[in-house]
Amino acid sequence: MNELPTIPDHGLSWLEASGDHPDIVLSTRVRLARNLQGHAFGPRARVNDREAVLRRFRDSASRTETLRGGTLLDMPSLSPRSRKILLERRLVTRDLLGTDPSGPPRGAAVHVSGSAPVSVMINEEDHFRVQGLLSGLRIEQAWQLVDRLDEELGRELPFAYHHEFGFLTSCPTNVGSGLRASVFMHLPGLVLTKEIAKVLQGLGQVGLTFRGLYGEGSEVVGNFFQVSNQTTLGKTEEDLVDHLDRMVRQVIQHEVQARQVLLRDARAVTEDKIWRAYGLLRYARTLSFEELMNLLSGVRLGLSLKLLPGLRVYSLNKMMIFTQPAHLEEAAGRDLSVSESDAHRAAYVRRVLATEGEVTPGDRPSDEGGPSDRF
Repeated sequence: MNELPTIPDHGLSWLEASGDHPDIVLSTRVRLARNLQGHAFGPRARVNDREAVLRRFRDSASRTETLRGGTLLDMPSLSPRSRKILLERRLVTRDLLGTDPSGPPRGAAVHVSGSAPVSVMINEEDHFRVQGLLSGLRIEQAWQLVDRLDEELGRELPFAYHHEFGFLTSCPTNVGSGLRASVFMHLPGLVLTKEIAKVLQGLGQVGLTFRGLYGEGSEVVGNFFQVSNQTTLGKTEEDLVDHLDRMVRQVIQHEVQARQVLLRDARAVTEDKIWRAYGLLRYARTLSFEELMNLLSGVRLGLSLKLLPGLRVYSLNKMMIFTQPAHLEEAAGRDLSVSESDAHRAAYVRRVLATEGEVTPGDRPSDEGGPSDRF
């Protein structure tokens, strides 16, 4: 049974490949951490605290304009596959799902808005994680969405706040504004030119950090990085948003320059990598997810460099989500072994690329200039 039919856009509106630099920046997320006065939070929160927090949120959501008409999903009530689908769609985190084999802790939930690309995780590391997720580089717009929802919830709920330190959170690095903004980026040019270490080191020196596909603690695969701020204390939300936007735009400039270097100094090798990646995706009969991500990196690079005509960034974005294990099992209607998942993944990719049309080297457009930000 599909338990997720009522989620607006199924949590996938960020795949649309809109916003600035969609070939380099897949998505932008802004998140606010909030806690309720009068209830223990963090590791000290007990079951009665978590359930009380959920009840208060449920009562308030119906009076909050942005959340009205949305969907509240109780994690313990969902099947394991449905919970994994939410994780694969980046609507929830591993912390919300918990580590107990018996399932998520009572009180864990996520509320997805019916009118905007925002959601609220309840009883994750903090009582509330208000988050907005948009396609492309749109940090300011994502911030405005969560700021509006934060104000609406703040009129209904007494958030824990200290006049000197700001909003109180479970982790000291979030104290203050409680804001964490991140940008999901594809940086193959910097990796292939061996400039990525220097760029990432520079980000650390200006208060930013990087993570993998699923956030903190996850591996970097396929040259995809999540870049975010590290601390919030002593800085306003506007300062944090502006700083991240400026730094990310500098990284984008470095990535564009690196791609131009590849075209100029290693064109034959670069074209070979791109076409090999496309050929494997187009005809492979089995693909692991890690292998898929690495091959997708090459195809995305070819599309950006105008070496692979006839493909859409949107289709490549969809592959990243619908080829994950829980999505493959949902489509198959049953549990899949690892080998079965690899076969189903390859079949899905072949179907998508077939609908995009057969691409051959001879189809290349003549104006192969450089990276393009428009699709």
